[in-house]
Amino acid sequence: MKNSERITYGLVLTTLIFLTATFGGSKIHLGIGFIPGFVVTLTIELLLSAAAIYFLRNYFSYSISVPGFKTLIKPFMYGIILTVLVNLLISGAIKIMGGNLEEHPALSKMNVLQVLIFIFIYASIAEEILFRGFLMNLLKPLEVNGITFFKRKISFPVIVSALAFGAAHLVLISTGVSIFFLFRIVVFTICLGLLAGYYQEKYNNNFYAIIVHMAGNTLAVIGALSVS
Repeated sequence: MKNSERITYGLVLTTLIFLTATFGGSKIHLGIGFIPGFVVTLTIELLLSAAAIYFLRNYFSYSISVPGFKTLIKPFMYGIILTVLVNLLISGAIKIMGGNLEEHPALSKMNVLQVLIFIFIYASIAEEILFRGFLMNLLKPLEVNGITFFKRKISFPVIVSALAFGAAHLVLISTGVSIFFLFRIVVFTICLGLLAGYYQEKYNNNFYAIIVHMAGNTLAVIGALSVS
Protein backbone atom coordinates (compact mmCIF):
# COMPACT_ATOMS: atom_id res chain seq x y z
CA MET A 1 0.00 0.00 0.00
CA LYS A 2 1.36 3.41 -0.99
CA ASN A 3 1.75 6.08 1.67
CA SER A 4 -0.83 8.30 -0.03
CA GLU A 5 -3.28 5.39 0.05
CA ARG A 6 -2.58 4.82 3.74
CA ILE A 7 -3.45 8.43 4.51
CA THR A 8 -6.63 8.30 2.43
CA TYR A 9 -7.83 4.90 3.67
CA GLY A 10 -6.87 5.70 7.25
CA LEU A 11 -8.72 9.00 7.43
CA VAL A 12 -11.74 7.81 5.46
CA LEU A 13 -12.17 4.60 7.45
CA THR A 14 -11.60 6.35 10.76
CA THR A 15 -14.23 8.94 9.85
CA LEU A 16 -16.70 6.26 8.72
CA ILE A 17 -16.18 4.25 11.91
CA PHE A 18 -16.63 7.32 14.09
CA LEU A 19 -19.72 8.60 12.26
CA THR A 20 -21.31 5.15 12.10
CA ALA A 21 -20.78 4.68 15.83
CA THR A 22 -22.11 8.17 16.59
CA PHE A 23 -25.22 7.75 14.43
CA GLY A 24 -25.85 4.15 15.47
CA GLY A 25 -25.38 4.97 19.13
CA SER A 26 -27.93 7.77 18.94
CA LYS A 27 -30.54 5.36 17.57
CA ILE A 28 -30.06 2.52 20.05
CA HIS A 29 -31.39 2.92 23.58
CA LEU A 30 -30.60 0.20 26.10
CA GLY A 31 -33.01 1.40 28.74
CA ILE A 32 -30.60 0.43 31.50
CA GLY A 33 -30.30 3.29 33.98
CA PHE A 34 -26.76 2.59 35.13
CA ILE A 35 -25.32 2.47 31.59
CA PRO A 36 -25.10 5.91 29.91
CA GLY A 37 -26.33 6.18 26.33
CA PHE A 38 -22.89 7.02 24.92
CA VAL A 39 -21.65 3.54 25.90
CA VAL A 40 -23.49 2.15 22.86
CA THR A 41 -21.56 4.56 20.65
CA LEU A 42 -18.26 3.54 22.25
CA THR A 43 -19.09 -0.15 21.85
CA ILE A 44 -19.88 0.22 18.15
CA GLU A 45 -16.68 2.24 17.72
CA LEU A 46 -14.66 -0.43 19.51
CA LEU A 47 -16.11 -3.31 17.49
CA LEU A 48 -15.67 -1.55 14.15
CA SER A 49 -12.12 -0.52 15.04
CA ALA A 50 -11.26 -4.11 15.96
CA ALA A 51 -12.77 -5.30 12.68
CA ALA A 52 -10.76 -2.75 10.69
CA ILE A 53 -7.55 -3.80 12.43
CA TYR A 54 -8.30 -7.47 11.71
CA PHE A 55 -9.22 -7.08 8.03
CA LEU A 56 -6.25 -4.80 7.31
CA ARG A 57 -3.79 -6.84 9.37
CA ASN A 58 -1.67 -7.57 6.29
CA TYR A 59 -0.92 -3.85 5.88
CA PHE A 60 0.17 -3.03 9.43
CA SER A 61 0.86 -4.65 12.77
CA TYR A 62 -1.16 -4.02 15.89
CA SER A 63 0.33 -4.67 19.29
CA ILE A 64 -1.21 -4.41 22.74
CA SER A 65 0.06 -6.00 25.94
CA VAL A 66 0.22 -5.08 29.61
CA PRO A 67 3.77 -3.84 30.33
CA GLY A 68 5.57 -3.66 33.65
CA PHE A 69 4.04 -1.28 36.18
CA LYS A 70 7.17 0.85 36.48
CA THR A 71 7.17 1.71 32.78
CA LEU A 72 3.60 3.02 33.07
CA ILE A 73 4.31 5.52 35.84
CA LYS A 74 6.02 8.13 33.65
CA PRO A 75 3.42 8.26 30.82
CA PHE A 76 0.58 8.33 33.34
CA MET A 77 2.15 11.14 35.36
CA TYR A 78 3.00 13.13 32.24
CA GLY A 79 -0.60 12.63 31.13
CA ILE A 80 -1.88 14.11 34.38
CA ILE A 81 0.58 17.03 34.25
CA LEU A 82 -0.39 17.80 30.65
CA THR A 83 -4.08 17.59 31.50
CA VAL A 84 -3.77 20.01 34.42
CA LEU A 85 -1.54 22.51 32.61
CA VAL A 86 -3.52 22.60 29.36
CA ASN A 87 -6.87 22.91 31.12
CA LEU A 88 -5.58 25.64 33.43
CA LEU A 89 -4.16 27.64 30.54
CA ILE A 90 -7.25 27.31 28.37
CA SER A 91 -9.62 27.95 31.29
CA GLY A 92 -7.67 31.11 32.12
CA ALA A 93 -7.88 32.26 28.50
CA ILE A 94 -11.64 31.60 28.43
CA LYS A 95 -12.19 33.66 31.59
CA ILE A 96 -10.15 36.53 30.13
CA MET A 97 -12.34 36.42 27.01
CA GLY A 98 -15.47 36.56 29.17
CA GLY A 99 -16.58 32.97 28.68
CA ASN A 100 -17.96 30.55 31.25
CA LEU A 101 -16.42 27.23 32.20
CA GLU A 102 -18.77 24.31 31.48
CA GLU A 103 -18.89 20.72 32.56
CA HIS A 104 -18.79 18.02 29.90
CA PRO A 105 -22.45 17.15 29.14
CA ALA A 106 -21.73 13.43 29.57
CA LEU A 107 -20.72 13.99 33.21
CA SER A 108 -23.72 15.96 34.40
CA LYS A 109 -25.83 12.93 35.40
CA MET A 110 -23.14 10.39 36.24
CA ASN A 111 -21.94 9.21 39.64
CA VAL A 112 -18.35 8.35 40.58
CA LEU A 113 -18.63 4.65 39.71
CA GLN A 114 -20.11 5.42 36.29
CA VAL A 115 -17.36 7.94 35.52
CA LEU A 116 -14.71 5.46 36.61
CA ILE A 117 -16.05 2.59 34.51
CA PHE A 118 -17.39 4.32 31.42
CA ILE A 119 -15.17 7.42 31.10
CA PHE A 120 -11.87 6.59 32.79
CA ILE A 121 -11.66 2.99 31.55
CA TYR A 122 -14.07 2.22 28.71
CA ALA A 123 -13.88 5.48 26.76
CA SER A 124 -10.09 5.46 27.02
CA ILE A 125 -9.90 1.96 25.54
CA ALA A 126 -12.45 2.45 22.75
CA GLU A 127 -11.11 5.79 21.54
CA GLU A 128 -7.45 4.78 21.67
CA ILE A 129 -8.00 1.58 19.71
CA LEU A 130 -9.54 3.65 16.91
CA PHE A 131 -7.28 6.70 16.79
CA ARG A 132 -3.94 5.23 17.84
CA GLY A 133 -4.46 1.48 17.45
CA PHE A 134 -5.95 1.68 13.96
CA LEU A 135 -5.27 5.08 12.37
CA MET A 136 -1.81 5.75 13.75
CA ASN A 137 -0.59 2.21 13.16
CA LEU A 138 -1.83 2.28 9.57
CA LEU A 139 0.23 5.44 9.03
CA LYS A 140 3.31 3.98 10.73
CA PRO A 141 5.48 3.85 7.54
CA LEU A 142 5.27 7.66 7.48
CA GLU A 143 6.82 8.08 10.92
CA VAL A 144 10.15 9.15 9.39
CA ASN A 145 8.45 12.50 8.75
CA GLY A 146 7.52 14.89 11.52
CA ILE A 147 8.64 17.82 13.64
CA THR A 148 10.96 18.21 16.63
CA PHE A 149 9.45 19.75 19.75
CA PHE A 150 11.58 20.27 22.87
CA LYS A 151 14.15 17.84 21.46
CA ARG A 152 11.44 15.20 21.02
CA LYS A 153 10.39 14.11 17.57
CA ILE A 154 6.66 14.15 16.97
CA SER A 155 6.06 12.01 13.88
CA PHE A 156 3.51 12.53 11.12
CA PRO A 157 1.30 9.58 12.25
CA VAL A 158 1.25 10.96 15.81
CA ILE A 159 0.23 14.43 14.58
CA VAL A 160 -2.47 13.16 12.19
CA SER A 161 -4.04 10.84 14.77
CA ALA A 162 -4.03 13.63 17.38
CA LEU A 163 -5.69 16.10 14.99
CA ALA A 164 -8.29 13.49 14.01
CA PHE A 165 -8.95 12.76 17.68
CA GLY A 166 -9.44 16.44 18.43
CA ALA A 167 -11.65 16.98 15.38
CA ALA A 168 -13.87 14.07 16.44
CA HIS A 169 -14.87 16.04 19.53
CA LEU A 170 -16.45 18.72 17.36
CA VAL A 171 -19.48 16.43 17.41
CA LEU A 172 -20.17 17.88 20.88
CA ILE A 173 -21.54 20.97 19.18
CA SER A 174 -24.75 18.96 18.73
CA THR A 175 -25.20 18.89 22.51
CA GLY A 176 -25.49 22.67 22.68
CA VAL A 177 -22.17 23.42 24.39
CA SER A 178 -20.65 26.86 23.94
CA ILE A 179 -17.87 27.72 21.51
CA PHE A 180 -15.58 28.23 24.51
CA PHE A 181 -16.17 24.69 25.77
CA LEU A 182 -15.70 23.30 22.27
CA PHE A 183 -12.40 25.17 21.93
CA ARG A 184 -11.17 23.86 25.27
CA ILE A 185 -12.07 20.22 24.61
CA VAL A 186 -10.65 20.18 21.06
CA VAL A 187 -7.33 21.78 22.03
CA PHE A 188 -7.01 19.53 25.07
CA THR A 189 -7.76 16.32 23.17
CA ILE A 190 -5.26 17.23 20.44
CA CYS A 191 -2.56 17.75 23.10
CA LEU A 192 -3.53 14.52 24.87
CA GLY A 193 -3.49 12.69 21.52
CA LEU A 194 0.03 13.91 20.80
CA LEU A 195 1.28 12.53 24.13
CA ALA A 196 -0.63 9.25 23.72
CA GLY A 197 0.73 8.81 20.21
CA TYR A 198 4.26 9.63 21.29
CA TYR A 199 4.26 6.88 23.93
CA GLN A 200 2.57 4.35 21.68
CA GLU A 201 5.18 4.96 19.01
CA LYS A 202 8.01 4.80 21.55
CA TYR A 203 6.96 1.37 22.84
CA ASN A 204 4.96 0.11 19.82
CA ASN A 205 2.20 -0.85 22.23
CA ASN A 206 -1.38 0.49 22.20
CA PHE A 207 -1.60 0.00 25.97
CA TYR A 208 0.59 3.06 26.55
CA ALA A 209 -1.79 5.27 24.60
CA ILE A 210 -4.68 3.94 26.69
CA ILE A 211 -2.79 4.72 29.92
CA VAL A 212 -2.12 8.30 28.80
CA HIS A 213 -5.79 8.66 27.85
CA MET A 214 -6.81 7.40 31.29
CA ALA A 215 -4.55 10.02 32.83
CA GLY A 216 -6.35 12.63 30.75
CA ASN A 217 -9.69 11.44 32.14
CA THR A 218 -8.49 11.58 35.73
CA LEU A 219 -9.89 15.08 36.23
CA ALA A 220 -13.35 13.73 35.38
CA VAL A 221 -13.04 11.18 38.19
CA ILE A 222 -11.81 13.84 40.62
CA GLY A 223 -14.67 16.10 39.58
CA ALA A 224 -17.19 13.34 40.19
CA LEU A 225 -15.68 12.67 43.62
CA SER A 226 -15.87 16.35 44.56
CA VAL A 227 -19.62 16.53 43.96
CA SER A 228 -20.51 13.11 45.41
